[in-house]
Amino acid sequence: MYKSILYTALFLGLAVLTGSWGSSGHRIISTNASLSFNQQMHEFHEWTEFLADHASDADWRKDEDPDEAPKHYIDMDSYYSFILLHRIPQTFDSVISMYGSAFVYDNGILPWATESTFNSLQSAFESGNFDQAKILAADLGHYVGDGHMPMHITKNYDGQYTGNNGIHSRYESSMVNAFDDQIIYSGDSISHIENVNGYIFNYLYHNYQYIDSILLADNYAKDLTGSTSSSAYKNALWDKTGNFTIQLMKEASHALTELIYTAWVNAGSPAVGPSAIKENNKAYPALITSVTEDYSSNNTVIRYSVSKPTQLKMSITDIYGKPLYQVDNTFAVPGNHVMHWSSREMSSGVYVLILQTPTSKDTKKFVYTR
Repeated sequence: MYKSILYTALFLGLAVLTGSWGSSGHRIISTNASLSFNQQMHEFHEWTEFLADHASDADWRKDEDPDEAPKHYIDMDSYYSFILLHRIPQTFDSVISMYGSAFVYDNGILPWATESTFNSLQSAFESGNFDQAKILAADLGHYVGDGHMPMHITKNYDGQYTGNNGIHSRYESSMVNAFDDQIIYSGDSISHIENVNGYIFNYLYHNYQYIDSILLADNYAKDLTGSTSSSAYKNALWDKTGNFTIQLMKEASHALTELIYTAWVNAGSPAVGPSAIKENNKAYPALITSVTEDYSSNNTVIRYSVSKPTQLKMSITDIYGKPLYQVDNTFAVPGNHVMHWSSREMSSGVYVLILQTPTSKDTKKFVYTR
C-alpha cells in the first residue's frame, strides 16, 4: 500500500507539473496505433481522435480512484523468480497464491490490468456496446504505453537506488516533450494474438532491457552538461536514448493495434461504424459503466446507465458461471445509477457482472482481491 501511495504521488505530481508521458507520449502512441489498422479495421479509423484524446484518462482517475495507481506499473525486479529466471508467475491467481495479495499490489499489477481491460474490451465488442469499447480501448492504450516505458517496470522507477533521482520525469516527460516532433514512424502488418497473457508479458520482459540504458544516458548527460534541466542535458539524453525511445513507442502503438484487433476478431468482428453504434445503443437501454472496489467498506461499487425506463436484472457470477448474487425485476428510470454490493465473502479472482433488460444483455469481467 505504501508503494502505491508513492506512485500515486509521483504520477499526480508529474501530471500537474509536466503533463506526464500522457500528454505527449501516450497521445503519440494511441494516435499512431491507427497506422497499423489493416483493411478489415477500416471503420476503426473513426476511433483515432477519440483514442488520442482519452489516452491519459487512466492517469487522471488516480486522484479519485485509490485502486488505479497500481495498474500503471509493475516492479518485476522485486520478484525473486525474475532475478533468477527473468520471469514471474504470469496468471493473476498464480502470482497471488505464490506471493500474496499485499506484495503483488504493492509492486503493481500492470500486466493483469492490461489483460483485464482487454477482456472487458472483447466483452464490449461481443455485446455491441461500442461506446464502452472505445473507452476501454483508450484505457488499453494507456496501459500498453506504460508497459513500454521501462521506468514503469522496475522498483528503481525514479532512479532512487542508483543516484538518478528524478529520471522518471526527465526521461518520459521533459525529454519526450522536447523531441516529440522527431517521434515519427510508419505502421506495420498485424496478427491475431493467440495468447494475450503471454503477449503482454513478453513485451514487458523485452522492455526491461532498456532500464540500464536510460540510467547510463542520464549519467552521461549530467556529466556532460552539469545540469538536469537545461536544453543541453535534454539533447544529450536524447542522443543516447532517442533511437530506442522511438522504437518503444512504435512497438507500443503496434501492440495496441494487435490487442484491439484480437479482441474484435474474438468477438466475431462486429461492425463498429457510426450506424452500428447508433443502432446498438438503441437496443441497449441499460449499460454497465464501471465496476470498482471500495476496500474501506468491503463493497463492490457498480455504476450503470439507463437510457429509457426499463425492467432490469443484475447478477454476479464467478468466471465459471456460478451465480453469487442476483437482483430480479427492478424497475430503473433513465440516468446514471450506483449500487453497492457487500463483497465480504468473496475470494480473490475474476468475476462477471451481468446486466439484463427485456431486450438487452451487457456483461463486464472484473478482478477482485481481498
